[in-house]
Amino acid sequence: MSKDLIYTRNIGIMAHIDAGKTTTTERILFYSGITHRMGEVHDGAATMDWMVQEQERGITITSAATTCFWDYNNNKYKINIIDTPGHVDFTVEVERSLRVLDGAVAVFCAVGGVEPQSETVWRQADKYNVPRMAFINKMDRTGADFYGVVNQIKEKLGANPVPMQIPIGSEDNFKGIIDLIERRAILWKEDETMGTNYEYSDIPEELIEETEEWREKLIEAVCESDDDLLERFFENREAISVEEFMEATRKAVINRTIVPILCGAAFKNKGIQRLLDAISALLPSPIDVGAVNGINPNNDEEITREPDTEQPLAALAFKIATDPFVGRLVFLRVYSGVIESGMNVFNPRTGKKERITRLYQMHANKQIPRERIEAGDICAAVGLKNLVTGDTLCDIKKPIYLESMTFPDPVIGVAIEPKTQQDIDKLSIALGKLAEEDPTFRVKTDEDSGQTIINGMGELHLEILIDRLKREFKVECNVGAPQVAYKEAIVSTVAHREIFKKQTGGRGKFADIQVELSPADPGESGLQFVDAIKGGNIPKEYIPSVEKGFKEAMRNGVLAGFPLDSLKVVLKDGSFHAVDSDALSFEIAAKQAFKHGLAKAKSVLLEPIMAAEVVTPEEYMGDVIADFNKRRGQIEGMESKANSKVIKAKVPLAEKFGYVTVLRTLTSGRATSTMEFSHYDEVPAELAGKIIDKIKGIKSTV
Repeated sequence: MSKDLIYTRNIGIMAHIDAGKTTTTERILFYSGITHRMGEVHDGAATMDWMVQEQERGITITSAATTCFWDYNNNKYKINIIDTPGHVDFTVEVERSLRVLDGAVAVFCAVGGVEPQSETVWRQADKYNVPRMAFINKMDRTGADFYGVVNQIKEKLGANPVPMQIPIGSEDNFKGIIDLIERRAILWKEDETMGTNYEYSDIPEELIEETEEWREKLIEAVCESDDDLLERFFENREAISVEEFMEATRKAVINRTIVPILCGAAFKNKGIQRLLDAISALLPSPIDVGAVNGINPNNDEEITREPDTEQPLAALAFKIATDPFVGRLVFLRVYSGVIESGMNVFNPRTGKKERITRLYQMHANKQIPRERIEAGDICAAVGLKNLVTGDTLCDIKKPIYLESMTFPDPVIGVAIEPKTQQDIDKLSIALGKLAEEDPTFRVKTDEDSGQTIINGMGELHLEILIDRLKREFKVECNVGAPQVAYKEAIVSTVAHREIFKKQTGGRGKFADIQVELSPADPGESGLQFVDAIKGGNIPKEYIPSVEKGFKEAMRNGVLAGFPLDSLKVVLKDGSFHAVDSDALSFEIAAKQAFKHGLAKAKSVLLEPIMAAEVVTPEEYMGDVIADFNKRRGQIEGMESKANSKVIKAKVPLAEKFGYVTVLRTLTSGRATSTMEFSHYDEVPAELAGKIIDKIKGIKSTV
């Protein structure tokens, strides 16, 4: 086992939009010597926001990976960092990054506190059991409230926040921090050294009492997770050394019993070096995270791989990007073994071998060539052609299949066509490449109209993708109005018999099935297929074809051609013909049974419902609520935050197009809103009829 792995950290920086993730990452790169000039997000010069669209809009769209080194306690730590987006439309970037990371730093704005997207990324980190620490940023901003944010982390996220530092002053008076373990103040000098210079001093007189109070809370929280330490602490408080205490804190962080809280002001260069110290001291190395579990594709048994170079190779492809110079880049997290340039690897999903032509260590969009990458590291590979996000790469002789990733379904679509006939092929290739990169971006051709429809997670998501088509792939497009990704469902149970017969001279086609179609059981999604055939009335080899037919038919419902999210099919009886029956006959019979059976059932239209949150000055609250009511919104709660009101509501996506512009008008540009997908719900009957008529009208005119 490589001892260097103890000093490796694979971490993500995650937060709500505008909390300062990218600025924090830029400072980390500066202080660790990777960059010599600090890039600013608002100037469009941030290293990690390398896409043109990111620089123009001042937001992060794609998760960027980089590696830096930091000296702590006489050891050199290698820190692989992924800076993730904060905007909800790009939540897939956060999801797939957290899947392969060992630890995370959640950045919170000292003014905004725990915002909607902070909650989303926190839940994603919970899903993958990622240990994390929090950095409360923007302590120099008007309205900064360190203790308020700590409280929100506890109440809204259900975490156990434990400050390891407290601020000295806030807003314009934010001067430095107090280290609670070492009982000393750290003050940054206001000079030309960009925050590199700071000095230790005694704790200001007026903060001694507060320091002791918070220090006591820190010690109690850490000791609670270590019985031996707790006993010694009660016997003699001073007997525990700083090293022992840090070790116990580290264990508590890795076990996710506490979340250490640090603070600073990244833009003013305050607090970043201490954050790097804390990342090195407290977040887990690949060895702490331990073995990764997978399935042996040959016998479906569970197997493990230790983070060791001596073990067989196991790596997960967590992202695919198209680079104009090197082509298709596959980002990999190597869990065990070694991956080398020129080696052959095995993909258990396809059952095929692939060859890695080149390996790179990434620094944003720049590649540093490497011949060999060892267990516990993150890299990018070129030459892998048939790989998709979530695939495993492993040793040919000792295969393993690592748990893949699940991605949310897109909720919005637009019709798209190239402006010139010559660009038809170019558009097809470009859309294929974008869909490869982004699992939440889907492309389909509408069977009735022949139009190409692209689907994504929101208006901004599609806007960026269309912009990329124009800039990266040089394809100018005409774009239709946004369409909601409706779904269909049945709410009644029907029995149906379908007989499919076809005589064409010679051998014919025959299949006879009796099915019961009903809503899926609670908690089930997709096709819930039950084989209830007794006595071999339908041969076993034809039953998978019936299931396949229903599964494919679910892509187009009977109301308006929208997909069904869930359906229960019980195959009760049927018959076959010794000569004319075959697998295809039963598949066609299933498709026809779906069509004819659903026509007898009561079907409903489902629409995506969004969880919206608006932060507005109090005087505009009435107007914002009235506007929500007009949009079929349901107000779910209101609370006060600083000098504003926070309104939470559930609103159908169909009513939210162009909402940002309306909100600006209503509140003179002073309110902000965020929106994320919540669930699908039934469209009211009178409205459903209009939507179906409109869609059928559009299709009939094409």
